[in-house]
Amino acid sequence: MKFQVLDIIPHLKNPVTGEIVSTADRLNQVVRTARLAEELGYDSFSVGERHAGEFISSSPTTVLAAIAAVTSTIRLQSGVTVLSVLDPVRVAEDYATIDQLSRGRLELVIGKGNEVLQYPLFGLSLDDQWELLAEKYGLLRRLWREGDVTWSGRFRSPLTEPTTTTPRPFAGAPRVWHGSATSLASAALAALWGDPLFTANAIQPRENYKVLIDHYCEEYARHGHDPRHQYLGSGSGAGGVFLADTTQEAKRQFGPVYEALTSGRNVPGNNSPYRDIDHAVAEGPALVGSPEQVIDKILGYHALYGHDLQSISLPTTLPFEQQLELLERFATDVIPAVRVAAPTTLWEPGDPYAGRPAFAGAREADAATIIATDHANHRSNHVLAHIH
Repeated sequence: MKFQVLDIIPHLKNPVTGEIVSTADRLNQVVRTARLAEELGYDSFSVGERHAGEFISSSPTTVLAAIAAVTSTIRLQSGVTVLSVLDPVRVAEDYATIDQLSRGRLELVIGKGNEVLQYPLFGLSLDDQWELLAEKYGLLRRLWREGDVTWSGRFRSPLTEPTTTTPRPFAGAPRVWHGSATSLASAALAALWGDPLFTANAIQPRENYKVLIDHYCEEYARHGHDPRHQYLGSGSGAGGVFLADTTQEAKRQFGPVYEALTSGRNVPGNNSPYRDIDHAVAEGPALVGSPEQVIDKILGYHALYGHDLQSISLPTTLPFEQQLELLERFATDVIPAVRVAAPTTLWEPGDPYAGRPAFAGAREADAATIIATDHANHRSNHVLAHIH
């Protein structure tokens, strides 16, 4: 298994102590964490994107560019790029620039985002979120794979003159993953294109995410894609990783912070059902406990999901030095055992993107096909709401 560190850059007070770092310090902490993650042997570092709520990740491209400048081997990912609210031309330009700065280390993770307030902010309708994602992804793929693109669609002005975005990606189009949290639509879009899926595995019971994964696998096979190129990523719940010598000690130390953050969050449709630390550790995806407990939990999810990439997040309201200690301990006490027990070809010689050749992935489908397929899945958009 490979390991990713994800920071969606929440900017919150520690709910127990009331302390909060400045915006400048918080952003610089992200860059410092990425540098240490590279030194410790993590495989990728991901920066989220939010345009609403208590986050300062509205410009993930800027942060990823800063990380690219001070690292040399770790892969850079987004988590997620909210493509539904963005201009694909600008996305193609900005992320190709990061790809060049990092010499081919970029992989995008796209999605429609889970903050509903983002849509009116950009003058868009929430009702169009899935159609926006499908249409814009169809254009982004073409912009990264072709020159002299002409295009027309529903949600933006047409490209009537042949358009070639610059800079070009470093070594062919970067791989694009599809982030999926609550709907079959993102899973279906990933399967249509033959792209990998990244399940949030954040706030719902594991069985709900298994529904998404199963749908993705079925659709991937139905579209006739090569199974060797089918990869899965998984998140690790809200709150962040916390390790101690025993699970009881981890719950004692981290429980008050976790519970205060969880109880203080009230976003309809986006609240964790795991409101106390005992419930979160016993049944939720939170990676809190002894190293042995956390290893067992990751491998338990792997037995169900078969995922190749495990994402973790640090508890960013804790003192920064404590966060870095947790990052190091996870790398030392957890990762080696999981790598042995759950091998993968991701980013290995058997992976066509391992060396980032000019690889276009699965067969191309036109934007109209994507929109039609995505629209059909829109009716099953809220299926997981009934699987509790």
